[in-house]
Amino acid sequence: MKRIATGAIGIATRLGDEAYFAVVCVRSGLIGPELPHHVAQIARAFERHGIIGGAIATGAIRHGGDVALIDERGELTYRELDERSNALANAWREQGLEAGEGVAIVVRNHCGFLEAVFAAAKCGARIILLNTSFAGPQIREVAGREGTDLLVYDDEYSGVLAGVEPPRGRWRAWVDDRQQHLDPDTIAHLIQGASRKPPPKPSARPRITILTSGTTGAPKGAAHGEPRSLGLLGGLLSKVPYRPREVTELCAPMFHALGFTQAIVAVGLGSTLVVRRHFEPEVAVESLERHRATAIVLVPVMLRRILDLGDQLVAARLRSGPLRIIFASGSALGPGLVTRAMAALGPILYNLYGSTEVAYATIATPEDLEVQPGCAGKVVRGSVVKILDEDGKEVTPGETGRIFVGNSSQFEGYTGGGTKAAIRGLMSSGDVGHFDRDGRLFIEGRDDEMIVSGGENVFPAEIEDLLARHDKIAEAAVIGVDDERFGQRLKAFVVLRGGVQLGEDDIKDYVRQNLARYKAPREVAFVDELPRNAAGKVLKHELARER
Repeated sequence: MKRIATGAIGIATRLGDEAYFAVVCVRSGLIGPELPHHVAQIARAFERHGIIGGAIATGAIRHGGDVALIDERGELTYRELDERSNALANAWREQGLEAGEGVAIVVRNHCGFLEAVFAAAKCGARIILLNTSFAGPQIREVAGREGTDLLVYDDEYSGVLAGVEPPRGRWRAWVDDRQQHLDPDTIAHLIQGASRKPPPKPSARPRITILTSGTTGAPKGAAHGEPRSLGLLGGLLSKVPYRPREVTELCAPMFHALGFTQAIVAVGLGSTLVVRRHFEPEVAVESLERHRATAIVLVPVMLRRILDLGDQLVAARLRSGPLRIIFASGSALGPGLVTRAMAALGPILYNLYGSTEVAYATIATPEDLEVQPGCAGKVVRGSVVKILDEDGKEVTPGETGRIFVGNSSQFEGYTGGGTKAAIRGLMSSGDVGHFDRDGRLFIEGRDDEMIVSGGENVFPAEIEDLLARHDKIAEAAVIGVDDERFGQRLKAFVVLRGGVQLGEDDIKDYVRQNLARYKAPREVAFVDELPRNAAGKVLKHELARER
């Protein structure tokens, strides 16, 4: 599936890419000169515990006393985080956890998440990251389906996880009473009583299962092995100017691919991660100021909520500070939000396009977004992105087709069986779009969201972007509703900005004035908010049920 080139040319291309990524990693500070005894220690850490477990061990070697993580309860240094994950891994081994067994994690953004992930990696476990926004039945179903041998969860999920009794035990990561080290079923208690020496090398490398967003149905487990290429890090660092030992405000949930990879990048760079269990825009802005963060990682709806505090207010508080990277992904950013964010905070916005299955495809830099606010950027080196028609043939710039991606970081298939559609080694992203003549990608919508109304093909994203640019509309979503006359009719769900009024006819007229008449919704529903998952994606199947 991952082979996108063969023979001598393919090998030469791959070697050239890896050499380029190595240079990028050196230039960014991810790889740097080390003392000879550090080199040996780092090599031993990666050989023993792989990329993920070795990353925090390397952080302890390179940046031992520096702060690795700040959450609501305080700070942990790199050395402390490494030793605590060692202790937890040793305790779990005493509980009988073996390499290849499943460790399911239902934990919000706090130190317990990283302690559990690094400990599981050092045990060679299958790490299963569960969505903290799932309802109780869904968490139980997914935990059982994915093969949970050991469960880590925050105290707030105790009720919904009733009846889930994996053989290696249930362990709480966040306990509200602050006496967590006294409770025998907490990871803090396990850490307190276990050896902090590195556990022995497991018989298998760890694996990661990240769940798909489930916006159109039940979430699927996407299985990933550890990276075997510098492409994932080198590709990112070639576009986004992260530097070592800075401060990253990580708002995106770490169970999601965006938050997880950005956490590992920060650890690799020896940076300080600032996290909290719940996102609040005012708290995020205050934290950016207090910790003098250079980067913030979030999903688009979080960026909008920050700007809704007041564009001028946010600009006054943040624009003169050290913030130089706003990294957004997880759902469509939208040209209106891009323009608004760049006007308020300057040319520091970066937008990654990818998915749980295909990893990364393109990154839009501030230079791209200033020219084309609606674009998803240019292809990241190491990836191949093609726009194909229904016959699998590549289309010309400007023509719309299905998006297919190839790189070294794609998933290995769904844990329940099956995979994404593929053509000549390239995997479908599930979206449709087009390239412009300058090589910038534009996403037009999901290939399964196309609405046929009165014989005309309509993709909701175009209408949603237009509505979001209206000065009285905060956000909108469009779906197709069955209609006897037209086959399907367009229905818009609209969230108005506070204190304004707008009628259904106003919205229909606005769309007709800016797009083809057949793209105007035939029905408009005004709602207080759109249903979203923790990654910020609109759950359109819930809207369809409410129609």
